[in-house]
Amino acid sequence: MIEKLLSAIDRHLIALLTGVFVFRVSFLFWNGLDLIGDESYYWDWSRRPDWCYYSKPPMVAWLISAFTGLGGDYTAVVRVPSVVLGSVFLGYLYATAKAFYSSRAGALALLLILAMPFNVLANFIMTIDPPLYCFWIMSLYYLRRALFDQEKAAWLWAGMATGAALLSKQVALLLPLMLICFLLLNRHRHPVLKRELLWYLLPVIVCLVPIILWNQQHDWVMFGHSKGHFGIKETLTFKAWLEQASSFILYQLLLVSPVLFVVILIMTIKASIRFTRLSSEEQFLMLMGPILLLGILLLGFVQKVQGNWPMPFYFSGLVLLSGQFVSGQWKQSLKTGVVVGYLMVLLTYALPMLIQTFNLNDTRIDPTARFRHWQEVAKSIQAERQKVLPHPEETIVIALGHRFLASQLAFYLPDHPYVYRYEDSGQVTSQYEVWGEPSNVIGKSAFIVGEQTEAELPAAVKNAFKHFYEVGTVVNPMKKTSQYHLYLGESLQSWPKQAKASKVNE
Repeated sequence: MIEKLLSAIDRHLIALLTGVFVFRVSFLFWNGLDLIGDESYYWDWSRRPDWCYYSKPPMVAWLISAFTGLGGDYTAVVRVPSVVLGSVFLGYLYATAKAFYSSRAGALALLLILAMPFNVLANFIMTIDPPLYCFWIMSLYYLRRALFDQEKAAWLWAGMATGAALLSKQVALLLPLMLICFLLLNRHRHPVLKRELLWYLLPVIVCLVPIILWNQQHDWVMFGHSKGHFGIKETLTFKAWLEQASSFILYQLLLVSPVLFVVILIMTIKASIRFTRLSSEEQFLMLMGPILLLGILLLGFVQKVQGNWPMPFYFSGLVLLSGQFVSGQWKQSLKTGVVVGYLMVLLTYALPMLIQTFNLNDTRIDPTARFRHWQEVAKSIQAERQKVLPHPEETIVIALGHRFLASQLAFYLPDHPYVYRYEDSGQVTSQYEVWGEPSNVIGKSAFIVGEQTEAELPAAVKNAFKHFYEVGTVVNPMKKTSQYHLYLGESLQSWPKQAKASKVNE
C-alpha cells in the first residue's frame, strides 16, 4: 500500500501540495482559536519593524507585518504566513530527498513529514518556527547542489537561505558550523574552504551584522536572553530531574509521533556508530540533523530543553531515512509509523471540535486552553473602558504582569492600541522594556489592567498619576481564582519608575 501511495504522490505532487495548502488555509479560518501569547507578542513586534528584538531576530515580525499590511490585523491573517512557508517547505523537502536519492524518496519524505503532529502546529501557529523550518530545508537543498553537483551559483543561494534562517532564529548558526565540520572531515573538499565557502558565508554575514549592531546598541539583550536558556540553574532532586527529562522525551513522542521518533533515533544511533563508513552524502545528512538531534536529546537529560528545539534536526534525518527505505530498510516500521502518525495528525486537527463537542473546555485535558478566551477578555475590558472613558482612543493603556497580557490586549482591543507594560523588577524582561516608556504622554490619562488588587499595586504606579482609582473588574476565564482589576489613572505626572531600578541609579 505504501508503494502505491508513493507513486501517487510522485505523479500528483502539485495537486497534493495545492490540496494541503487549501485545507490548511481553510482550517485557519474555521477553527475558532485565538492567537496564543507568543503570536500576539510577535504581532506587536511587527508594528515596529526593526533589525532585532528582545529574544529573537526580526524575520517573524517582518513576515507578520507584510501579511497584515495586505490583509488586516485579524487572527487568521497573522497565521497565513505559516501556511505559505509550510507549503514552500514541503516542496523543498521533496526536492531535497529526490536530489539525494530518488523521486520515491522525495515522496516518502513528504508522506512522513505530513504524518508528524508538529507539522500541523508549524502550519497553524505563527511563531519563529515556520520561517526557520522553511529556510533550513532550503539551505540543505542548495548546499546539496553546491557540494555534490558542483553548482557554483548554489553556494550563493544556500547562503541566502541560511541568512534568512538566521534572521528567523539564532540556532541557524549551526548550519555553517556543521558545514565547516563536514568540509574538514572530507579532505578532498578542503579547497572549498578557501573558495566557494566564502560565497556561502557572505550572505550569512550580511544578515548577522545588523543583528550584532542592534544588540551592541541594546546591551546585548538577545544574546543574554539566549544564554539564559542554557546552564543548570538549580540542583534538582532525582525525581525532578526524571520528570524534566521524561517530559522532553514525551514531547518528542507527541510532536514527531512515537514510532517515527523511535525509528529516527535508532537509525541515528546506528549511523553514528558507522559514521566513517558512510558515503559523503550520508555524512552530510547526519551532520546537518541527526547528530545535532542526539546532542539535544543528551542536553535534555542535563537541563530543561523546550520540546520544539530539535525539530529542524529531524529534516535531514527524514531524507536519510527515506533513502534507506528505498534501499529496502525499515519497511514494516515505517508502514506502522505512517498509520500511527496520521491518526495523531487527524486527532490534532479534530481537537477543537472534539473539545467543544464533549464539553471539555478548560479542563486539565484541554490542550487548546491557551488558544481561548483572549477575545472574550478583551471584549469585557473594552466594555468597561467605554463606560469610564468617552474617548478611549485618547488615553494610553498599561498592562501589569506578563507580557502576553500586554500583547493580547493590543491585538484584541478593537482599536489595537499601543499597550505599555510596567515591569516592577526594573529589569529588561521583554520587548516592552526595550522599547521603554512612551513619549508625549505627560498629562494624559491611562487605563490600567492587572491581576493585582489596589492594595497589591506598586506604589510607583499609583503615585505617577494625579488621581488614581479602581473602575471595575472582569472575570479571568483562564484563571478561575482571580480577576482582572481595571484602574483609571488621571493626569500622568511622570512615567512610573521601578523600585529596583531607582535603587541601582542611586
